[in-house]
Amino acid sequence: MSNVLGSYALGLDYGSDSVRALLVDTQSGAEVATNVVYYPRWKKGLYCVPAKNQFRQHPLDYIESLIEVVQGLWAKAPAGAAANVCGLSFDTTGSTPIAVDEAGVALALKEEFSSNPNAMFLLWKDHSAILEAQQITAASKVAKENYLKYEGGIYSSEWFWAKALYVLRHDTEVRQAAYSWVEHCDWITALMTGTTHPKIYKAGRCASGHKVMWHESWNGYPPNEFFIDIDPLLDGIRDRLPVETCTSDKVCGTLTPEWASNLGLSTDVIVSFGAFDCHAGAVGANVKEGVLTKVMGTSTCDITVASYEDIGSRCIKGICGQVDGSVMPGLIGLEAGQSAFGDLYAWFKDLTTWPIKNINTSALFDEEVKAKLIVQLEDETLTELGNAAATIPVGDTGIVALDWINGRRTPDADQSVSMAISGLTMGSHAPQVFKALVEARAIIERFKEEGVRIDQVVTIGGISKKSDFIMQTCADVWNCNIDVLESEQSCALGAAIYAATAAGVYPDVLSAQAVMASNVAKTYAPNLANAEKYQALYQAYLALGHYVDGVK
Repeated sequence: MSNVLGSYALGLDYGSDSVRALLVDTQSGAEVATNVVYYPRWKKGLYCVPAKNQFRQHPLDYIESLIEVVQGLWAKAPAGAAANVCGLSFDTTGSTPIAVDEAGVALALKEEFSSNPNAMFLLWKDHSAILEAQQITAASKVAKENYLKYEGGIYSSEWFWAKALYVLRHDTEVRQAAYSWVEHCDWITALMTGTTHPKIYKAGRCASGHKVMWHESWNGYPPNEFFIDIDPLLDGIRDRLPVETCTSDKVCGTLTPEWASNLGLSTDVIVSFGAFDCHAGAVGANVKEGVLTKVMGTSTCDITVASYEDIGSRCIKGICGQVDGSVMPGLIGLEAGQSAFGDLYAWFKDLTTWPIKNINTSALFDEEVKAKLIVQLEDETLTELGNAAATIPVGDTGIVALDWINGRRTPDADQSVSMAISGLTMGSHAPQVFKALVEARAIIERFKEEGVRIDQVVTIGGISKKSDFIMQTCADVWNCNIDVLESEQSCALGAAIYAATAAGVYPDVLSAQAVMASNVAKTYAPNLANAEKYQALYQAYLALGHYVDGVK
């Protein structure tokens, strides 16, 4: 630890709906203050067409919300805290890329593109590019080198190249103006440090390795010919991307005068390279070998790490990538996940509460009373479903559900597959169906099948603290202990740990974690009898999955 006293690190976490700021005391690890701001345009549903899998976010949502969340943080922090910030770091959702012009300006920030969704960030959950992802996967299978072997072997419509190609194919104006593409976590870091111009732009290891097909063994990215064979529209883009990438404990630069003023900070504040939210969350959760960190939000991201010796030359199939240093420098970061988790439960809640929201009830009570009733239903529906489902013995429902309502991320990415529920009868009520939705699983099994050790699970995210039923069911299904973390902002905490390391407060991330990582709030142990039953039920889950894969 350095001799810097009273130093703070600032972690900024860009989620799907909001940006969160967390101020952490680097000497004690105490979370000093936090603030949350929701994106105004996104909140109104602008630029999104869910029926077409189109989910876009305007860069002004990110910029304006950042200024508001940090300025609001100082009102909650101790007096003078801003003057003692040594470093800051960002984590974001991903893959969330955007097109930039020759000067590195995000196209949606230019007047002529300000209302064009194709010129905005394509949020991780945007699945417009299913065809493009399939074509990239097919091209890799026949190439001399399998350029997807470090990304699970299958390219996803959620990722960088598929999204870029989709936009280039469907929007002539954006195609003519786009010089290159950047990920949100790298763009916001470059914006803070004045390095957005392609000639000086620097990329982080996390996004580049997991979503942009970067690997040291092929000098950055697959050769230009590989991309031309997929579509000539991709010609030259790989040559405009940085060959070298940096882990998130390294310094990208310091705050520009403009951004120091916007955020109420000094131009001496260090900005480290950005990362995806789940990777930063794993760092905040004290990730280590044999421990899987599950970020349980709208989707799940499952992160663990392994040593070079354990991985060796193996390529783990069907996950979302294995990247040297993407989580912890000196270890291989392994990512998996599911495209809908909280979103799945939100869908079921909307399904079951639709009548009260939409039926004309004016003869029964006025609109004000109805509005209060709807709020109560929104707050209590999933809780009551969980309470009822918890009383149902394992295996009694006869229902099997797939958790692919937003496509499948892991194992074997395929955003074209659909969810399925089997075993429904006239006796199947909402709690029975809800129980089946919670019981779905396959990710941990894929890691184990591929020889990756998983002894324990650590969870972060709102659902992990809100539902004892969901967490106990997960412990039984996965047949391992689950630790729920104390921190409410684990992703932002991980970003703060990166920032403290980059600023020189600690010599490495491991040392910073020892002081700053979150404590455990609660542990769920598996019910061994239930775990044995779930192992048998898993075969029915696999059979349903194989059937859906075959008829899609």
